[in-house]
Amino acid sequence: MGSGAPRGGRRLRYRSASVAAAAALATAGTATLAACGGGNNNGGGATPTARPSPPATASFTGTPPSPLSSAASSAIASARASASAAAASASARADEFEASVAAAAERANQKAHERLAKVQGRGNAASDVSLSGIPRAEIGDLQAAHVNIHNSSDRTADFAVQVDFRDADGKVVETRYVGAENVRAGQTVHVYAISHQPPQPHLNPVVAKAERY
Repeated sequence: MGSGAPRGGRRLRYRSASVAAAAALATAGTATLAACGGGNNNGGGATPTARPSPPATASFTGTPPSPLSSAASSAIASARASASAAAASASARADEFEASVAAAAERANQKAHERLAKVQGRGNAASDVSLSGIPRAEIGDLQAAHVNIHNSSDRTADFAVQVDFRDADGKVVETRYVGAENVRAGQTVHVYAISHQPPQPHLNPVVAKAERY
């Protein structure tokens, strides 16, 4: 069995050594301050340098925050503020994008209406436009149709389409206008024609006019 001191005694020696080292550092610091205080080597006493006062703690309920913890708290707060600002900015951009898309679609539809007002007959692109159904569950039980526009020409063109919603007797109950801009040669695009009528009675959408220009 070893004859060394117990672990507790070893810890005490470590602590004593640490305390002695701290005292030595403090003494060395004091000596350095005194040496820098402007004393001379002719017997004149060195002017002691005033030690900084400890921070006032009267206004704290606990210990004052260390510079490191204060800096960390500031960094965390700054990061949280930046993340919040980024989220708000992304949300605002999404709202602006949706509004711009809706505005662009409305503008194209209005342009289609104005264009078709000058067209006689069914227009020069009636054979390039077809309609397909949409499950009502996908569009909130609305009456609507996919308008499939194919540019069969050899150049980029704009399209204007008039869709009539007719009842069982063939009477036009509602007319909607949709447009598609900058459709490339050979390209097919899909837009919605959405009725504003109630879900019932059922209406049948029909391409009334279609113009390529």
